[in-house]
Amino acid sequence: MMDPVTVGALSVVAIFVLILAGFHVGIALGAMSFAGVYLITGKFRVAASILQTTAFNGVNDYIFAVIPLFVVMGLFATQAGATRDLFDAAESLMRRVRGGIGVATVMANAIFAAITGVSVASAAVFSKLAIPEMDRLGYNRRFGLGIVASSALLGMLIPPSILMIVYGVITEESIGRLFAAGIGPGLLVAGTLSATILLMVRLNPALAGQEGHVAARAREPRLSIILKIWPIFALIGLVLGGIYGGLFTPTEAGAIGALGALVLMVLRGRFSGGGVVEILLETGKACASIFFLLITAQMYSRMLTLSRLPEALTEWASALEVPGIVIILSFILVLLILGCIIDSVSIMLLTMPIMVPLAATFGYDKVWFGMIAILTIEIGLLTPPFGMVIFAMKASLPADVKIEDIFIGVAPFFAMLFVALALIVIFPQISLFFPKLLLG
Repeated sequence: MMDPVTVGALSVVAIFVLILAGFHVGIALGAMSFAGVYLITGKFRVAASILQTTAFNGVNDYIFAVIPLFVVMGLFATQAGATRDLFDAAESLMRRVRGGIGVATVMANAIFAAITGVSVASAAVFSKLAIPEMDRLGYNRRFGLGIVASSALLGMLIPPSILMIVYGVITEESIGRLFAAGIGPGLLVAGTLSATILLMVRLNPALAGQEGHVAARAREPRLSIILKIWPIFALIGLVLGGIYGGLFTPTEAGAIGALGALVLMVLRGRFSGGGVVEILLETGKACASIFFLLITAQMYSRMLTLSRLPEALTEWASALEVPGIVIILSFILVLLILGCIIDSVSIMLLTMPIMVPLAATFGYDKVWFGMIAILTIEIGLLTPPFGMVIFAMKASLPADVKIEDIFIGVAPFFAMLFVALALIVIFPQISLFFPKLLLG
């Protein structure tokens, strides 16, 4: 048998080596977790038994049903035409403002985030909705691409968020509190992006092309738009209001939301048997990947516990006698780098079992740190060379749109996202105000 702490450290290094070599994150986690437990215990049968039990218990909990329920709610709402209606409503509200289409995109993304909870989905949907309209108005192409890419991050930051659910599962933190905590940072990021758009257009009016001078496309009366979007707001209010009001659990809220979105799809004449089957299959594919990662992440967490690596790192960090903020900033750097390489759920599962205990050692609130981690990971998804949000956009856009145009377009918004992140780090109440207000 080897020293447990050494085994834990070598296993973590080996996991990252395997990921960089092209192995699936879940396979790397599972293989190295088994190898680590075997080296710690020295017994093959014991290692197999521990990981078998961990795998069974990994997702054998009522709370895990919330993930497919929120995914299917978002897909049903999208099929019902919610995104088109939200964009039209926001555009109607901002039509007289120079740069208004850009701000409307941010607003619609923020509201859509309260339905879908996935950044990549937001990027794909609004690439098809907002970019053609911006092109028609003569917007600078890179400017428009940057708006859509940066505002897509709201999908994971505004509740309900799949990443918040995963974080809550890993840290055993209340998902309801995490949802409430996302409101402040979500509004801050949306406001920061909107202000950036308006400032850039004021400094360089050519970015907004001929907006205000090109004939407006035919629009429905505002009353008609309001009648279309009120069911969407009612659905969001029912789901989130029910959670914050203690009427039902997040899982029950997901079920009610999915049913409500299905009813909306039926009432709007968008229901079809084939469409529902396709949505369920898409949900199954997405959630199968997430659940596989969750199972192997539980194995990884169990291996780390047996190795006592988190405790050793905590003792080491305490002995350094450095300010806690230095540890937080180092975590932010690591999360940004990982965001360039792998997806957000995998980053969360790989890093939080080590980072959260260390942050707690310095007295930092887990909910506050969760908001920092989520926003940092999402910013990483805009970072070359493998920004997942960027590539999701590219797949949804015409062939003449170059990937480098998206990366260049997002650069000024990327900088402002760091401003928002800094404010969340400096002022914890941005994240903690709403949990205290809504949940006590």
